[in-house]
Amino acid sequence: MWKSFYIKPHEIGILYQRSNFKQILQPGDYTYFGFDWHLETHDLNQPEAQIENLELLLRNHLSKLQEHLLIVRTGFNQAALVRIGQNWVSIAPNQLRAYWRGFIEVESYIFNLEENLELPPRFVQQLRGINLVGLHKMQIAESEIGLLYVQNNFVRPLEPGEYAFWTFDRGVSLNKLNRMIPNPTFPLPDVLIERHPEFVTTYCEVVELQNNQVAIVRYQGKVVAILTPGDRQLFWQGVEVEIIDISTDAKLPPRLVAELVSGTPQVFTLSSKYLHIREVFPQHLGLLYVNQELQAQLEPGKHVWWIFGRSLQTEVFDLRQQNMEISGQDILSKDKVPLRLNLTAGFRIVDPLRAKNGLSDITGYLYKELQFALRGAVGEKTLDALLEDKGTIDASISEYIHRKTIDYGIEVDSVGVKDIILPGEIKAILSKVVEAEKAAQANVVRRREETAATRSMLNTAKVMEDNPVALRLKELEILERIADKIEKIQVNGSLDSIMTDLIRINRE
Repeated sequence: MWKSFYIKPHEIGILYQRSNFKQILQPGDYTYFGFDWHLETHDLNQPEAQIENLELLLRNHLSKLQEHLLIVRTGFNQAALVRIGQNWVSIAPNQLRAYWRGFIEVESYIFNLEENLELPPRFVQQLRGINLVGLHKMQIAESEIGLLYVQNNFVRPLEPGEYAFWTFDRGVSLNKLNRMIPNPTFPLPDVLIERHPEFVTTYCEVVELQNNQVAIVRYQGKVVAILTPGDRQLFWQGVEVEIIDISTDAKLPPRLVAELVSGTPQVFTLSSKYLHIREVFPQHLGLLYVNQELQAQLEPGKHVWWIFGRSLQTEVFDLRQQNMEISGQDILSKDKVPLRLNLTAGFRIVDPLRAKNGLSDITGYLYKELQFALRGAVGEKTLDALLEDKGTIDASISEYIHRKTIDYGIEVDSVGVKDIILPGEIKAILSKVVEAEKAAQANVVRRREETAATRSMLNTAKVMEDNPVALRLKELEILERIADKIEKIQVNGSLDSIMTDLIRINRE
């Protein structure tokens, strides 16, 4: 009995007899005698051969199979790439794969993962734009440096370019750092310094400080970092590092004040948290306390200190004339009249050190003592005495406050009562008293003036009686006054007759 088989042009066949491999058949017609023949066909459009019991067949018929199959076998530490025409396939470790030859060009490449996880550059270029299982591709820009980590352990730096790494059974990651930033965030910098000195020496600058040092790091002339005592950091090579010993003097010189405090806002923001800054204006004086102890007096200007390892306090005193208002003081006079007074005082701090050492609250002390002085001066005098001479109050307060402040370096230059406010009913009574006094004074003046006028008229009459010419001049003066009040006057006869007629008119 004969058995025939037909293999299509895009197929290939595997011939078995009683489940035993015999050969691989190309496309065409085949006839065999007997019923125990079996043909297994495979579509060559699917280049990977899916053959059952492939491992057993290779063990017994390797040479025959290799004529038609590309066999790819990877060990536990190997991976493979297979190129099938224009396509690529990645193969994981411990895999056995087979691909048909002839119909489509196929080739394979085995890689030892123990020796190197990196794919050679020629393969990286060919695989550009193709994603494969188990292969991690990386792109590093020209402004970057890559740090390659395998199983979270640093392996080596990567320069700009394209890379691909096998990731079968391994964790491969990349940390990209910007070369344009002089102090990027290095991952675990202490580990890099201790375990990978070759990388640090090649690419980095290590800044390590003692407990009495600070450092200013500059890049291209600009401040990029302030390092605190005991700090250790990594920077890219090319930075300039200035290390400053602050064990004896923590004050910044003028050049650093100009750079860190008076420079750009970005630098001030970076450095201000590490600095104690105090500006003393003209006609002011400052006191510096370090660890609660007075260290120095500060002249006008900008003063800056590093704050590390010490407690800094500064206090600025105004040496100019200052005013203090003591308002709304309710006090009883000696004659029990309630008064409300407002006092003003001008003072200067002539010795800030004595004032600070002697008084915890300078303005509070002055305010309290001026209150006491005002109450004492007002309480010793009656209302009439206070109203007659307010200067005595000022003198009394001035003398009192001078005794109280002379030992504290404070000079009170002027003291004065601005207002004495009386109660409403007292104010009304005083108004009536003043009104009565002024009315009496007006009557006296009026009587004095009337007496003087009468005496003057009597003297004038005596002069005219003894001197006719004076009488005539007086008559002419009267005539002139009359002429001023009328538009036209006609004189008939002599001037003497006019005066006679005027006298006669007056008598009638």
